[in-house]
Amino acid sequence: MQRPIALPTVALLALLGCAPKAAPLSAADVDANKAVSQQFATAMLAKDWDAATALYADSALLLPPNAPAMVGSAAIHGFLAAFPPLSELTLTVDGIEGTGDLAYAHGRYHLTVAVAGSPVDSGKFLDVRRRQKAGSWKYVADIFNTSIPAPAAP
Repeated sequence: MQRPIALPTVALLALLGCAPKAAPLSAADVDANKAVSQQFATAMLAKDWDAATALYADSALLLPPNAPAMVGSAAIHGFLAAFPPLSELTLTVDGIEGTGDLAYAHGRYHLTVAVAGSPVDSGKFLDVRRRQKAGSWKYVADIFNTSIPAPAAP
């Protein structure tokens, strides 16, 4: 026997169906978001922590591997400044989707730490970005993690 749908549920569904749809991202929005990824890689290679941090919204969330969540510009700046120096960082954006003032980008990274004996790392990322009042795009949530398997248990 099927249960009838409650009146509040019907009202909510009707309201959601009538809500205006946000416009899909334009080609210019996609290009601007690709540029954010490139700006980040350039800033990290230059050890320009201020420029890298400026790509994050003030209350952004960074979820790095093997570390606690970082919330806000000061925490993100501290994390980035403590990151080992890089000799190579490549970000490959596999896709950018979104509507209105929200976008998400996903892709892959490849980096080489400029410390003798350090392994090369490859992994993936997923970023959420929001268009700012001035029109630029900033990270509001950023997660990345390695694709290199963990060492085998002894």
